[in-house]
Amino acid sequence: MRWRCPSAGGGWVNGPMADDPGAGPPALYREVADAVSLDRFGEEIEPGNPADWPGYEDLLRRARKATGARHAVTTGTATVGGGPCVLLGFEFAFLGGSVGVAEGARIARAFAEATAKRLPVVCVAASGGSRMQEGTSALIQMQPIARAIADARRAGIPYIAVTGDPTTGGVWASLVAGADVLIGAPGARMSFSGSRTRPAGADPESVEFLADAQWARGFVDVLSPVPELRREVAAAVRLLSPRTRGEHPGPAPPPAWPADASAGGDPGTDAGRHTGTDAWAQVEAARSPHRPSAGQWLGGYFEQTFEIHGDRCGGVDPGLRCGFGRRDGTTIAYIAQTGRPTIPAGFRTAARLLALANRFGRPVVTLIDTPGAAAAPADEAAGVGPAIAELLIAVASSQVPITSVIIGEGVSGGALALASPSDLWITRDGYLAVTAPEFAASMLKLPPGDIPRLATRMRLTPDELLSRGIVRGIIGPP
Repeated sequence: MRWRCPSAGGGWVNGPMADDPGAGPPALYREVADAVSLDRFGEEIEPGNPADWPGYEDLLRRARKATGARHAVTTGTATVGGGPCVLLGFEFAFLGGSVGVAEGARIARAFAEATAKRLPVVCVAASGGSRMQEGTSALIQMQPIARAIADARRAGIPYIAVTGDPTTGGVWASLVAGADVLIGAPGARMSFSGSRTRPAGADPESVEFLADAQWARGFVDVLSPVPELRREVAAAVRLLSPRTRGEHPGPAPPPAWPADASAGGDPGTDAGRHTGTDAWAQVEAARSPHRPSAGQWLGGYFEQTFEIHGDRCGGVDPGLRCGFGRRDGTTIAYIAQTGRPTIPAGFRTAARLLALANRFGRPVVTLIDTPGAAAAPADEAAGVGPAIAELLIAVASSQVPITSVIIGEGVSGGALALASPSDLWITRDGYLAVTAPEFAASMLKLPPGDIPRLATRMRLTPDELLSRGIVRGIIGPP
């Protein structure tokens, strides 16, 4: 059942639940949290009237009577899919879910409680922004909220946000958009500008103000219908929670058993070399659509996965997959190229994933498969060079171990940007080269007929890479 909520400007929330307080439509957080799991705290934090707004106290009383809620933001511990968390739940029907001084204090306390109890934070938002009746005192709550998020980040506490309809203004810009994982519901209004604060002439029906467009541009990780929200949040909680992500392990094991060379063996030995492998045939094998894909490698390695989406800078690379997966009770981060040229947004998304892995102390597996970095005019305009540079630096400075496997083509800096400097493996179908043999022939002004012979000179095959100590070993498919 769906309700129309006039005070929300025609927005939607889902139908009633048995434990709803008040007569109005329920808040979205009741759809996300497990039934009767919420144990509230912070109820004693009461709003004042910092701007001496006439009739404000009476307005608060009427909001409480109409909604059955004491505050615009409910805080407490709860479970989602059985996983414990600290919950921030917005009541949009309570003065538009607006944040004032008391709400800011409750939000800050929620993050502090999460840090003390080593629990993830789950925020289910629906808000028009800062509370007008409290004036500038409400506006500056953006700063303590940002500080609370920063403190939780330093402590390795994951923060997962869900955007209800609407999520706008200072709540979007300070609380929700700063989440580690952001989940949106299709059709939900999500923007910095509210419906009454947009420039004259702006189309109020523009998709740019909706969660769908924010997802398409990489600002939202998951777009999920309301009935699926609990499942999506539960997956993120299970994989990222300090209580369930596993102890800080060493390097992740390679995604497949060593095929011919033993793990950690002497790379200078002949064990595992593909002696006599034709280099051009190796390149063609790496390009074959019949070899195992990145999806097959991930599916064979992980029992469960949750993916992030986009670079949070307005870009999405459809040829790159990033996320977290469960293997033998431990959460491992992954970055996987899927055979396409990697665009700037892909490198930035990979750097974003690596930053999360460092924050949560998770080892990383990267799967390398690309004909190189994208190099069209639009890619140069989007900063492909700086994006590669920042990812190379992020890999070099990583505080968590990175294990890398070349599963297909490994061409130029677009491949090397994802490669571990100390734990690099290759499959029977892979190769690693300074550039593709065709481009090498072009740069050296050689005819096309010389490409196979040039490929041999480039020493790009697995056995050549192993003999020179560039890779640790050659492994088989999942």
